[in-house]
Amino acid sequence: MVFDSTEAAPREELREVQDGRLRETVRNAYENVEFYRETFDEAGLSPADIESVEDLSKLPFTTKEDFRDHYPTGMFAVDMDDVIRVHASSGTTGKPKIVGYTREDLDVWNKAVARCLVAAGVGPDDVVQNAYGYGLFTGGLGLHQGVEELGATVIPIGGGNTQRQVELLSDLGSDVIACTPSYALYLAEVADDMGVDIRDLPLRTVIFGAEPCTEPMRNEIEARLGVTGIDIYGLSEIVGPGVSVECEAQDGLHIWEDYFYPEVVDPNTGDPVEEGEEGELVLTTLAKDALPVLRYRTGDLTTLDYGTCECGRTCVRMDNITGRSDDLIIVRGVNFYPSEVESVVLEFDEIAPHYRIDLRREGNLDRVEITVELVEEFGGSLSDLEGRIQKRLSNVLSFTPDELNLVEYGDIARTEVGKVQRVYDHRGQ
Repeated sequence: MVFDSTEAAPREELREVQDGRLRETVRNAYENVEFYRETFDEAGLSPADIESVEDLSKLPFTTKEDFRDHYPTGMFAVDMDDVIRVHASSGTTGKPKIVGYTREDLDVWNKAVARCLVAAGVGPDDVVQNAYGYGLFTGGLGLHQGVEELGATVIPIGGGNTQRQVELLSDLGSDVIACTPSYALYLAEVADDMGVDIRDLPLRTVIFGAEPCTEPMRNEIEARLGVTGIDIYGLSEIVGPGVSVECEAQDGLHIWEDYFYPEVVDPNTGDPVEEGEEGELVLTTLAKDALPVLRYRTGDLTTLDYGTCECGRTCVRMDNITGRSDDLIIVRGVNFYPSEVESVVLEFDEIAPHYRIDLRREGNLDRVEITVELVEEFGGSLSDLEGRIQKRLSNVLSFTPDELNLVEYGDIARTEVGKVQRVYDHRGQ
């Protein structure tokens, strides 16, 4: 079953839609976004030079730094009077990437998420428990509005309140829950502590996203909860959740190519790679008014498969995200950058500008351990300093690190040129 016929349209028909929408997107970006007008002019291009998706490679990439440099609304193509909702994505310098939506943009987003839900096996008669966070994060409202577009029932519980989550799964007979993969496993642990076997409940599907999920983790989710695990993908700069999703075949995530045009490039050179070869995913919006985005470097590593899926959908499939080409860290569904930790370190005179981040997995949960060095002449209270640093880290990162170690000056390893390795990810070991 499909939500609309475009999902299974012939490739030639889909290409015609892409080319027409790309020309309109380019015109909108050039005429209404100063950044893109300058980008075109510097490259010696005009909108007339981009007639089809084959011409996209003529354009430079858009990066997260471009969003940062044009904070807050410099990438918008419409006035705020025409924006009916704003969301935000975290940025590398503490400033979020602001994204806006017109009413038409929300309609596109609603339909994209509804397609995802249908591909995941969700129907209008189902009850969907939405455990993604609401607010500026796109996950909560993005999934919410897609469920309503489909005509299913949504329980907008948001993140956390895990015992209550288990109770509602039982009391309301939720068929589907949407959450991060690590939270799905934590949910199972809490349910066990409550004496509830989720496998005995009506729950049949977990739609997980917002952080990578390995096949072993998916297998454990499915075994522990007695469900089918479906991966959904999206990012705020493009739209939010709904860019792509696995169907019930679980053989790659279908990208809705009439809304989002994908490329995969070598992350080092920016050159396109062959079909099936891993590289960095680059996306161009084809149906966004407020925030048209051309050739956005997502930082996510994947492959593309244009073969027709066994479900009958012809939209290209991307592989599950295997990693990132940049330094974004995702822990328990929260995004942060080492630079944010560095900004805290630099606020305290009592500690040296050296730190390390150790990421570990204990059981099913990620743990964050941060180590910082005291200055050579430190003579104050360690407990007082630790409390103040922890509080500040919690405010900046939006979560509390599991462990903070204060060590003597020089304890953190350096290279011969005085630099340190900042992040040590032990989760795959």
